[in-house]
Amino acid sequence: MRDESVFDELKEECGVFGVVGHPDAAQLTYYGLHALQHRGQESAGMVVSAGTGFRYHRSMGLVNEVFNDDILQGMAGHSAIGHVRYSTSGESLLTNAQPLVFHHQVVGQLALATNGNLVNAASLKEALEQEGAVFHTTSDTEVIARLIARSRQEKLEDAVQEALRQLVGAYALLILTNDCLLVAQDPHGLRPLAMGMLGDAYVFSSETCAFDVVGAETLRAVQPGELITIDLEGRKGVKSRTFASPAPRAVCSFEYIYFARPDSDIDGINVHMARKSLGRRLYRESPVEADVVTGVPDSSTSAAIGFAEAAGIPYELGLIKNRYVGRTFIQPSQELREQGVKMKLSAVRKVVEGKRVVMIDDSIVRGTTSRRIVKMLKEAGATAVHVRISAPPVKYSCFYGIDTSDRKQLIAADHTVEEIRKLIGADSLSFLSEEGLVEAVRRPQETETCGHCLACFNGNYPTAIEDAKPVTTGGNVG
Repeated sequence: MRDESVFDELKEECGVFGVVGHPDAAQLTYYGLHALQHRGQESAGMVVSAGTGFRYHRSMGLVNEVFNDDILQGMAGHSAIGHVRYSTSGESLLTNAQPLVFHHQVVGQLALATNGNLVNAASLKEALEQEGAVFHTTSDTEVIARLIARSRQEKLEDAVQEALRQLVGAYALLILTNDCLLVAQDPHGLRPLAMGMLGDAYVFSSETCAFDVVGAETLRAVQPGELITIDLEGRKGVKSRTFASPAPRAVCSFEYIYFARPDSDIDGINVHMARKSLGRRLYRESPVEADVVTGVPDSSTSAAIGFAEAAGIPYELGLIKNRYVGRTFIQPSQELREQGVKMKLSAVRKVVEGKRVVMIDDSIVRGTTSRRIVKMLKEAGATAVHVRISAPPVKYSCFYGIDTSDRKQLIAADHTVEEIRKLIGADSLSFLSEEGLVEAVRRPQETETCGHCLACFNGNYPTAIEDAKPVTTGGNVG
């Protein structure tokens, strides 16, 4: 686990990838998971079906650490689902690595992989345990499996629909059997999930960047409240049904701001272009006189470019990311902990020395990293550091799959912008407004509603949260 006093950042929980009808499903899923590695670096897993039984492998580690040629060659099959995970919920254990495999009384083996977080998982689990269910993981994904197994519906699709209607929260779900693949999106569409094609094969992914890697064509986003069924032999085609009443669209805003890869499209909007738009809007709301603009790599680079273009100020690589810190930076000495951010980022002295610098970042969680970066830039010779954040202040905890601190640890929850500015040592500080965020990232189909979940900014959650706890490392989902 990374040292939180150094890596003060939001973390996505996981990514899913699935394929139906490809002769080399395991290899395809491997490359798809590799493209989604940024969504989870703790564990990876894959389940492959040849129609007669499952072959599966899961382990702790990165995708290229978990799988090798020998393992993949031993996983022959035409359909597969895969998963990369970061433990926002559920302990950091191999038993929680996905996909999870269960036995179903009607269809036999059943494999599940999901991205998201259920806010009513605790109450559902308690009810299932009272009926005699024995849980083997601390993952919400097992709750979904147990609900499906409990159903008395004769058809699997009906049993899955019955289970889904009991869930409250965020989920992008893949379910594999030896006969079919089922794909579901929560009624608010909180977590992204896309559908594509590669020849005659159907592919599904948390992000479209994985389609580009495997050479697939993006067809569309899986719709909120949609349940898709595809039989593995392709004789029945694609069946789609709506399992829940229409609900206001509420895709997680941080997918656009921070989590998704810049080359992904979410609901028809390219993430890089969305972030540039956020940067342009940020300059309109909070202009400043400066000599150079730089972004905190990598997620803030696009917003920094947009800000610089709007301001007419040169964009430069004032901060360089060390890409080999990763999982080796686990138990630093106290001295390195104090200097820790320098192991991850370095200031380019020749770029910032004697300059008024605009530092663009995507969020401030607790303020520790921002303070260290501002200090680093000034130590490198910057005469002023103006911090601009391409999102509103994060004031509330997330319950849907983002690893946020308890609200009392969020610096914006009980500090004004001016107080935060003083704490991080910036010469000025501004955040993007909620209105600016919505306007900058407006999807083509949006009309009266913004279509974003803004709960971490304003506390207006799209679902009931009575049973929920903040999503934190070591907490409770898939």
